[in-house]
Amino acid sequence: MTAWILTGATASGKSSLAIELADRFDLEILSMDSMAIYRRMNIGTAKPSSQDRKKVPHHLIDIVDPCDSFDTNRWCVAAQKAMEDIHARGRHALFVGGTPLYMMAFFKGMMETPPAQPELRASLQKREEEDPGSLHRELALKDPQAAERIHHRDIKRLVRALEVFEMTGETISAQQAQFDSPNWRVPCRIAAIKRPREELKERVKERTIEMLDEGLIDEVREIRDSCGFSRESAAAIGYAQCLAHLDGRYKDLEELRNQIRRSTHRLIRRQLTWLRRLPEIDWISPEQGIDRLIAALAG
Repeated sequence: MTAWILTGATASGKSSLAIELADRFDLEILSMDSMAIYRRMNIGTAKPSSQDRKKVPHHLIDIVDPCDSFDTNRWCVAAQKAMEDIHARGRHALFVGGTPLYMMAFFKGMMETPPAQPELRASLQKREEEDPGSLHRELALKDPQAAERIHHRDIKRLVRALEVFEMTGETISAQQAQFDSPNWRVPCRIAAIKRPREELKERVKERTIEMLDEGLIDEVREIRDSCGFSRESAAAIGYAQCLAHLDGRYKDLEELRNQIRRSTHRLIRRQLTWLRRLPEIDWISPEQGIDRLIAALAG
């Protein structure tokens, strides 16, 4: 069976169309959101509402605690099990989310990379703290292609790229080359929501204000002071900035809002860079509505 995928950049408006599509075709939604997996991280991850989850079954949301580590391989294993369970009940899954790496790894195959090395990671992170920008400069020499994709402030991805190089002698770009292959491990049809750049900016601005008004800072404080954050969950946009704010690194709430917005725009650029590599994607605008989406996925 050919799987249906609905993706697009953060704040593009995937969720409402996904609910409408799933309701019409009696589908179950399988989330491809790398931060919706965390329990208690609700405000900053824009998870589907409880009403939407009652209307349409959702999977891979709230499956680990914020203090737990989670990676792409674990998500692929969980997604395979969820998909098989859905099919075993005679139903079908609609994959929805804006984490292109999850989509590529699951549908094209997970690349083989070495496991994390805590000591090496700690050394790289310390180097960056002592000399900000040093990891990006080093990566530009060792893997220019990756350095072009990874923002100089995205320490998590910089550390991983250099970790892979140190442990294997190969660039992470070379190991990800399979993503450029025309072959798909799991047959699928992909639709992506597109919006004008200025419209996305305004939606991000409104979303940032709403998250803070709804109590994002308090949510972050409560998690920090109880179970705490893992390295991965602490990097989530909104949460990373609120943690910095609670540590006194921003002068006021306005700076916090601006930092969240800037980080979100960087994420959107990365998402669109990934997605534009795929000629298979059928791009649609929200104004075209559900019928256009159905045409894109049903063929």
